[in-house]
Amino acid sequence: MSCLTQRSRPKAPQKLDIMPRSKEIQEQMRTKVIEIYQSGKGYKTISKALGLQRTTVRAIIHKWQQHGTVVNLPRSGRPTKVTPRAQRQLIREVTKDPRTTSKELQASLASIKVSVHNSTIRKRLGKNGLHGRFPRRKPLLSKKNIRARLNFAKKHLNDCQDFWENTLWTDETKVELFGRQMSRCIWRRSNTAFQTKNIIPTVKYGGGSVMVWGCFAASGTGRLAVINGTMNSTVYQNILKENVRPSVRQLKLKRSWVLQQDNDPKHTSKSTSEWLKNNKMKTLEWPSQSPDLNPIEMLWHDLKKAVHARKPSNKAELQQFCKDEWAKIPPERCKRLVASYRKCLIAVIAAKGGPTSY
Repeated sequence: MSCLTQRSRPKAPQKLDIMPRSKEIQEQMRTKVIEIYQSGKGYKTISKALGLQRTTVRAIIHKWQQHGTVVNLPRSGRPTKVTPRAQRQLIREVTKDPRTTSKELQASLASIKVSVHNSTIRKRLGKNGLHGRFPRRKPLLSKKNIRARLNFAKKHLNDCQDFWENTLWTDETKVELFGRQMSRCIWRRSNTAFQTKNIIPTVKYGGGSVMVWGCFAASGTGRLAVINGTMNSTVYQNILKENVRPSVRQLKLKRSWVLQQDNDPKHTSKSTSEWLKNNKMKTLEWPSQSPDLNPIEMLWHDLKKAVHARKPSNKAELQQFCKDEWAKIPPERCKRLVASYRKCLIAVIAAKGGPTSY
């Protein structure tokens, strides 16, 4: 009885004696998979016969069907250590907090057992369109500021061009002797950082500076006044008294001209407001923290660039160069700035009152 039982038992399929496998399935094993597949056997049968996972068999056959070979195809390099999960985590973290450093991201990946160099993290983020950049400096905007900026842009979006052409844009700025040199780059060899030609001499407090008030309109630049001493409401009113009316006549603005000024406390103080009212100067309501809405900022950039190109050596030269270069700004430049002002308002609306590229 026992003999009959033994004879009736089906024999278990014998697994082929294939050469030992390393981390990658050897070429002979893959070739055997294809041979059995071509004989009409299915994935399940091949898997049992060779002791392979069914998914592995399917991958080998799929590769053979797609490329006509089972050998390892040339690759671009070593497989990345950053798994898809790790990549998603990197993108999620920097999207949530752009100020996260690569060192912090490295520690975060270590928590999911992915150990990579921080340069690898930067490269991986770069391939996903996320690059390390210096953040742009913009005024801090409160919810009130954002709301005021948006309301201003919407209110004046459809104003006629004649209104902006008869606006006198004003502002103050500080011009330093060595201010612009601090952001320059140089070409040098290794270990030459402290050679005289490769350093930028620094002087306490910028080596001196001048504060200037200026104005312009679509027809050109108006007067530029150097501010001596501390700026207060009285000094500001004297500047307006000495420079606004002459600039309006010089620029040939219409009788309906409007004075633009920001919301600096000296500009909005009670005494200044009364002075403007008594002198019948109509002002443009202005949202706080909005230098990007004032096109004179572009002219300040032009002025400082031109002044520092002349390399003033003292405050007297700095003052004179400021006046000279301000007068040299072409009227066409002013006209273009005012003509494109509507684009600035559109940008504010698109940013919902937030910072813009202006």
